[in-house]
Amino acid sequence: MQQSFGIRKGVNLGGWLSQCDYSEDRLDNFIKEEDIRKIASWGLDHVRLPIDYNVLECADGYDRVDRAIGWCRANGLKIVLDLHKTRGFSFDQGEAESGFFDNPTYQEMFYSLWTEMARRWGSLHEDVAFELLNEVTDASYMPAWNRIAGECIRRIRTIAPQSWILVGGYDNNSAYAVPTIAIPEDDRVILNFHCYLPLPFTHQGAYWVPFLDRDARVAFDESGATESYFEGIFEPAVNIMKRNGKPLYCGEYGVIDIASPEDILRWYRTIHSVFERYGIARCAWTYKGMDFGLSDPRLDGIRDELITLL
Repeated sequence: MQQSFGIRKGVNLGGWLSQCDYSEDRLDNFIKEEDIRKIASWGLDHVRLPIDYNVLECADGYDRVDRAIGWCRANGLKIVLDLHKTRGFSFDQGEAESGFFDNPTYQEMFYSLWTEMARRWGSLHEDVAFELLNEVTDASYMPAWNRIAGECIRRIRTIAPQSWILVGGYDNNSAYAVPTIAIPEDDRVILNFHCYLPLPFTHQGAYWVPFLDRDARVAFDESGATESYFEGIFEPAVNIMKRNGKPLYCGEYGVIDIASPEDILRWYRTIHSVFERYGIARCAWTYKGMDFGLSDPRLDGIRDELITLL
């Protein structure tokens, strides 16, 4: 990955321009330039910025993203722009978006968003990368998604021939879905996956996961999260990386703040050893709040060691 977009370790800016109440206070104040300076001081090299389509559709939506890009460039950070929600699709069923994969009108809106982003920021290809869509859910969507992603890349390339573009697969960007991605003949495509495994450990007590017992607590020693475990999880994606020469990026991973800080640290230490072994770039979820915040006071006692692992 260091030979591609030039990133190795970063942190998400979740909950700012996505998964929020869209209030002026949230959009104006949740992340400020001082936060970007702090992230740079941690020794990270990039951020991933989730963006919802409705933010871009606001009168000042692109200006907000432009400001974030400026802050990052001024502080020596690259940025991955992640379209976290598009009209007709969200990884979160609670947002009641549907129809994207069957609706040509929604797909044209998706292409229009990306051609506009390419027009605005394609010239900044050394600092800005494009992630087409966050977390396709069902495997049944993959034939349509492969077609849509291919067409979107084609349109972006007419404007931004040198920009790096990230594409993920189904089951919320699972590593085992990477082989189902129709990898284009394009030298600047990055294969993207997420990892929140084992879920009973990383999401213990999560109110938004209906199939988990919200009262159950899992210690790291009981989780089964060993280096061998993560090697097995990553293997399908690593094999594609080796076969096709495309870089791999884990765009989200992390542990809910209900777990003990000590267990969170042990999980990060374990998964990072495998990231390093295979040269996988990564971006932790997330910088602030959102039940996973790495800058939140609860992690004060371990943060110095934690950020050396990111």
